[in-house]
Amino acid sequence: MTGGLLLLGWFAYLWFKPVPAPYQYQLVAEGDSQKFSKMDLSGWPELKLSQYKVQADGVAKPIAEFIVARQKDEAPVLIYWKNSTNEILYNFDRKPSELSTLAAAIGKHAPKDALILSWWDTSRQIKLLTGNDTLFTSHLNEPLMIPVPWLEQSEAIQAYEKQFWGSKASQKEREQFKRFSEALTAPAEEGVKQLRELVGSDRETYVIVHVTDLYKAGLMYPDRIGVAFQNFPMTGNMHGMINQMKVQLKENDFDTYTLQSVADEEIRVFFLSDEKSSQTLLARMLPFVDKKAPTELDVAQLIYQQGGYWVYRLP
Repeated sequence: MTGGLLLLGWFAYLWFKPVPAPYQYQLVAEGDSQKFSKMDLSGWPELKLSQYKVQADGVAKPIAEFIVARQKDEAPVLIYWKNSTNEILYNFDRKPSELSTLAAAIGKHAPKDALILSWWDTSRQIKLLTGNDTLFTSHLNEPLMIPVPWLEQSEAIQAYEKQFWGSKASQKEREQFKRFSEALTAPAEEGVKQLRELVGSDRETYVIVHVTDLYKAGLMYPDRIGVAFQNFPMTGNMHGMINQMKVQLKENDFDTYTLQSVADEEIRVFFLSDEKSSQTLLARMLPFVDKKAPTELDVAQLIYQQGGYWVYRLP
C-alpha cells in the first residue's frame, strides 16, 4: 500500500510539475547610456541599461539579444531587440535612433498633461523616456510571437515572461488594450470614434503607431487585417527590389505593401492581403503603395513622423 501511494505521489509530481520555457535570458552586461552608445540615449544619463542574450535549449549560439532600460528600481522596459533567426521571435528589430528621436520630440512638443495611446511596448518606452501619461504601462506580451514548435509551451513561456518583466497588468488594462487594438483594426472613421470612447473624455490625446504594429494586429485579428512580411537585403539595386515586391503582390494576390528600414543593409516589407485590410485605421495611418498618404487622412491629424513611427492628434 505504501509503495502504491509513493508511485501515485510521483505521478502527481510529474503531472503538475511546471514545464520550463524553452529558452533563458542571460545577462551579458550592464551600464549607462555612455556604455551602450549605439542606443542613442545620451539625453537620458540616469537610465540603467542591461544587455541580455536569449539562449534556447539545444542551440549553441544565442538566438537573439536585447537591451532593457529602467529608472532606479522600476521594472525593465525593452528598448532594443535583435533576432538572429529566421523565425518570428517575440519582437521586431527597429533602429534605436528612431525611438530616441521620437521621445525627444514628444518631450519637447507634447503637453505634459496629454495622453499617449500606442501599442503596449511603445507605450512603456514613451512613458520611460518622456514621463508622459500612457494608457498602457504594463508588459502585456500580446500577441505572443513565438516559433510554431514552441506553441505547446505557451503557458510556460507566458509565466517566464511575466516573471522576468515584473508584469502586474490588471484585467482592466488588458480589456483596454483589447479595445485599443480592435479600434486600430476597425474601419478608419469607426476606429477613431472607438479610440475617443476609450479615452473617455476630451483630454488631448496623441496616437502613435509603428509599422511593425501591422503584423501584431494581424496575429490578433486575422479576420480584420491580413498581413505578411518579408525581409530583403539592401543591395543598391532598388529597381530590382521593387520588381521583387511586385512579384510577391501578383503571386500572392496581395493588395499593397509598405516598407520598414531595419538597418542600413536590410529592409522589411509588410504586405496587406486585401482592400478590407487596407481600409483599417492602422493601415490608413501608414504609407502604403498606391493608397492615400497619411497626410490625406481626414479622421485624425498627422503631426509627426520619425522612421517607422507616425504620430496623430486624436480629434
